[in-house]
Amino acid sequence: MKKIDNFKSIIDKYQVVFFDAYGVIKNFSGLVPGIEKTFEYLEKEKKEYYIVTNDASRSPEQLAASYHRVGLHSITPERIVSSGMLSKDFLDLKVPDGIVAYLGTPDSAHYIERSGLEVLPMSQVNESNIDKVSVVIFLDDEGFDWCNDLNKTVNLLRKKPIPVIVANTDRAYPVNANDVSVAIGGIAAMIESVVGKQFIRFGKPDSQMFMYAYDLVREYRPISKNQIVMVGDTLNTDILGGNKFGLDTVLVLTGNTQAKDYETRIISAGIVPTYICDSAVVDLDELEL
Repeated sequence: MKKIDNFKSIIDKYQVVFFDAYGVIKNFSGLVPGIEKTFEYLEKEKKEYYIVTNDASRSPEQLAASYHRVGLHSITPERIVSSGMLSKDFLDLKVPDGIVAYLGTPDSAHYIERSGLEVLPMSQVNESNIDKVSVVIFLDDEGFDWCNDLNKTVNLLRKKPIPVIVANTDRAYPVNANDVSVAIGGIAAMIESVVGKQFIRFGKPDSQMFMYAYDLVREYRPISKNQIVMVGDTLNTDILGGNKFGLDTVLVLTGNTQAKDYETRIISAGIVPTYICDSAVVDLDELEL
């Protein structure tokens, strides 16, 4: 584990960079200041990069558009690998028919609508259709009634032996410099403990997330894991997942892990990144000197 001041010196060692989204590229106040310079540098050096995110709240097209609206045009839908993509693959392979009941916003249902199954928000599950529900999927922490719909989910899962997918494993996310909000992964963990069943999880730190991104790169050219680096702000998703998959990892201190306590959190978690850096920003002004 090395504390490095210059992010450029890290990514220069690799051919492909995987970035987490929230806490690395953007945070509660918008884009991380100066992050656009990093993508200018990657484009200039013709380095490949992908956004590997647990955000299943919107489609890759919608996620890319959200970056474009704030001036970061380098991130295209083809460069986004979302945990929602793995959820769709599971439905295509394992759930041939029936209703997919979901917790989330209509935008988050994009992935499961593509699978060709009947899709219903949990609020619309009732006595007339409950027998047709063949899978429940946790997509986003918004778009449903936290009391009525969560209680309905608990009772549905107590009665029916059906698979449950958690498309976003994040348990919390920062909403300002001091506070966090409960994410859908945290909601899923609570319900899992109540119903006493084990849910299927997609997203970091699961290795399937990294394999999906790795296979995506290998479609275009040969690449080995030691030529890829994972950049993230969260020890138990980004860094743990990258480490388990055999990638070098960079912990940046612009999101869930802060400069004031990163050493304590690393020791407590036992999850050790290859590098630590204040941010994922490349200073182009220094390059011109």
